[in-house]
Amino acid sequence: MRTMFDEQLTLLNQSLIEMGGMVEKAIADATKALVEQNITLAQQAIDYDDEIDAKEKDIEALCLKIILQQQPVAGDLRLVSSVLKISTDLERIGDHAGDISEITQYLAGKPYVKNLEHIPQMAEATMKMVTKSINAFVQKDLDMAKEVIAYDDKVDKLFYTVKKEMIALINENTENGDQAIDLILVAKYFERIADHATNVAEWVVFSLTGKHKRSRIL
Repeated sequence: MRTMFDEQLTLLNQSLIEMGGMVEKAIADATKALVEQNITLAQQAIDYDDEIDAKEKDIEALCLKIILQQQPVAGDLRLVSSVLKISTDLERIGDHAGDISEITQYLAGKPYVKNLEHIPQMAEATMKMVTKSINAFVQKDLDMAKEVIAYDDKVDKLFYTVKKEMIALINENTENGDQAIDLILVAKYFERIADHATNVAEWVVFSLTGKHKRSRIL
């Protein structure tokens, strides 16, 4: 019986790794589409969200199957319930990548009012957070999970930098207003992605220790 349980847990880990990779791709594609103003790639990132949603449903179904068949307790139950929560956060990251791509399509055709220096930095940081949070879960690495949680401060600082720059552009010329506000929204979506990656890391901490802080974003 335990052998079957272990096989199911292995499959669960693999599925979560695959979902993490899908989310990383969604962020990368959304970022590239934004920087290059590529509406075709932006649409691909939007459409890709359906595959991420399907993967979340597969993971959810497997978690429920394990709970019903194996009736896990203590650490095993924490593990499975953490995967359920993590997959939800990953799905919402995919949603935000789609949100960014929708704004990209709206902004296409006009030059940016400012070089997008800090927004790609936010994207790179969030992808790193997603990757490390999933690795922390698979490797049961508490220190790595805590590193992800601490790294969120870097993304927050980048967001405030972007916001400050865009507000300055609006003050210089009100005609910059519409695009500047949209770029603030893009930065905010990246900041939310970082919050979800932090949630993932906090669920990793819970799976290992039984202790969990309240999720930052629903």
